[in-house]
Amino acid sequence: MKLKSILFSLFIVFASALNAQTANEIMNKAYYQAKIENKNVFLMFHASWCGWCKKMEKNMEDPLVKAYFDQNYVKSFITVEERGEKATLNTPGGAELVVQLGGKNQGLPYWVILDEKGTALKDSKINGENVGGPSSEKEVDYLISTLATTSKNQKIDVEKIKEVFILKKKS
Repeated sequence: MKLKSILFSLFIVFASALNAQTANEIMNKAYYQAKIENKNVFLMFHASWCGWCKKMEKNMEDPLVKAYFDQNYVKSFITVEERGEKATLNTPGGAELVVQLGGKNQGLPYWVILDEKGTALKDSKINGENVGGPSSEKEVDYLISTLATTSKNQKIDVEKIKEVFILKKKS
């Protein structure tokens, strides 16, 4: 019985790995969609253990700013830096892509905005340092300037972005 459980577990792991989309497949789909919809691609490298990744994803889905992100970007996510039992969650080719796009040793989340041809327009680095999930005023101002220069369809509402992204200090 124990052997059957082990074999079944191995089957599930290998089956999920076989069905996982590669980084190239994810990006080609995003580039195609961006071209059709006249948008840029907002690519975020993330991991299941990364609290700042979850915070940034949640912020991008906040009702105050969700429409802005949806109207201007094709959002794509590549999973990297998973270890141990969760290593199977890594997107095949993701580790190589993060390096190719300047994110080596930058921490997570690391994000890049690309055009429909795959040319990197902006990334999450200020003077070589990754802002990751922006939460300070300086980091959010950088995010705003990045969004303002890479969005195609809707003007940015600076106050809404600040309201959602700037971390409020607990009194």
